[in-house]
Amino acid sequence: MSATPALLGKHIVLGLSGGVACYKAAELTRELTKAGATVQVVMTEAALQFITVATMQALSGRAVYTNQWDGREPNHMPHINLTREADAVLVAPASADFIAQLAQGRAGELLALLCLARPQSHDQRCPLLIAPAMNREMWAHPATQRNVAQVRADGATVLGPAAGDQACGEVGDGRMLEAEELRDELIAFFQPQLLAGRRVLVTAGPTFEAIDPVRGLTNLSSGKMGFAIARAAAEAGAQVTLVAGPVHLPTPRGVQRLDVRSAQQMFEAVLPLAPAHEVFIATAAVADWRPAAVAAHKLKKDGSGRAPAIAMTENPDILASVARLPEGQRPWCVGFAAESERVVEHARAKRLRKGIPLIVANHGPSTFGQDHNALVLVHEAGETELPAADKLTLARQLVAEIAQRAPVRR
Repeated sequence: MSATPALLGKHIVLGLSGGVACYKAAELTRELTKAGATVQVVMTEAALQFITVATMQALSGRAVYTNQWDGREPNHMPHINLTREADAVLVAPASADFIAQLAQGRAGELLALLCLARPQSHDQRCPLLIAPAMNREMWAHPATQRNVAQVRADGATVLGPAAGDQACGEVGDGRMLEAEELRDELIAFFQPQLLAGRRVLVTAGPTFEAIDPVRGLTNLSSGKMGFAIARAAAEAGAQVTLVAGPVHLPTPRGVQRLDVRSAQQMFEAVLPLAPAHEVFIATAAVADWRPAAVAAHKLKKDGSGRAPAIAMTENPDILASVARLPEGQRPWCVGFAAESERVVEHARAKRLRKGIPLIVANHGPSTFGQDHNALVLVHEAGETELPAADKLTLARQLVAEIAQRAPVRR
C-alpha cells in the first residue's frame, strides 16, 4: 500500500540564489517531485556559478529560467507568468544579498522580480518561503537580522537556518536546512492550521522495565504512530511536547521531545506537564507491570532448569491519572488500545474504565513496526473507522477529528 504523495497537485517555483548550498537544491528538487509536486526552477546569475542549468533541468523535467528577458514567454513577462499558477515560491538557498533585495524591494533580476510581482491578495495568494544559507558572521550581522525581520514582516516564511559545519570551515548558524527538512517544512506549510495556538502532549513508543542490568520487559511498539501524531499536530499549528520511550526515530521538526525509559519515568514526566496542555494523546504502549525489584547483577542460569521467581508490581496508569486531574488542569484525553482480539469490544470497555472521551483502537500485532495502520475511533456516539493508510495520513485524519471534538480551553 503506497502513501498518497503529500505534495500531489502542488506547483512550486524553486528559486536558487548564489551560494555553495545550491548543491542541496538538486536533492531538494528530487524530494519535491517524489512528493508529487511539479517544480519550476529559477536561478540567479550568482547561482549559475555553483550549479548548472542542465542539472536542474534534468531533475525538474522543466526548462530553467535565468533571465527576466527570456523570449520563451509570448508576452516576455516570465516575472508575471511564473507565479500565477504557482502554489508557492521557495527560495533555497536564499543568500544574504538576496534577502537584502527582498527587504528593500529591489528587483535587479528575474528571481527577485517574480518575488515582488507574485500575487498577494487573499483570493490569489502565492506565498513566499525562504531558506537562508550563509556564513555564520553574515547571518549574525545586524543588517542581515534587520533584513530577515523585514522580510518576515512583509509576509515571507523563513525556514531555518540550521547550525553546523559551513563550507568556509567555520561552525555556527547559517547552514541551509537539508533537502528532506525543507520538503517536510513545505508539506507542513500546506496543512490546515486546525490546532493553531493549542498545546498538545503526546506519548509514544514502548517502555522498558528492567529485570537486571542486562535484561528487561518490553513490547514490539516502534513508536511510529505516536511520532506521526506528534508531527501531524505540529503541522496543524500546535505546540507539541513528545514524551518518548526507547525508540530510534528522529524528532519531528518543531516538536519538543523528552526521552524516558520505564513506565514510572514516563508517568513522572507526563503528570507535571499535563495541566499545561489542552490535549493529551496517550499513544505509548506502556507496560502494565514491572519487576518489584531490579537485580543488582545479571541473573544466571544455575543448571536446575528452574527460572528465577520474579515478583511483579503494577505500573501507574498514566492515562487514567491524567484523566482524573481536576477540571481546569485536565487536558482532553485520547487513549490508544492496541488489542490482539475483539478490538472494538475491548476499546469500548477501556474508554469507560479510563473515563476519557476518545479511544483509538487497532490490532496491535498487525501494526507494530509497520508503516501502515487501520484505526477505529471509539467515542460516546459510537465508532468511526479510519481505513488502512500510511501512519502519517492516519495521524493527520486523527488530528482533524481531535480538532473538531476537543473544546478550546478558556
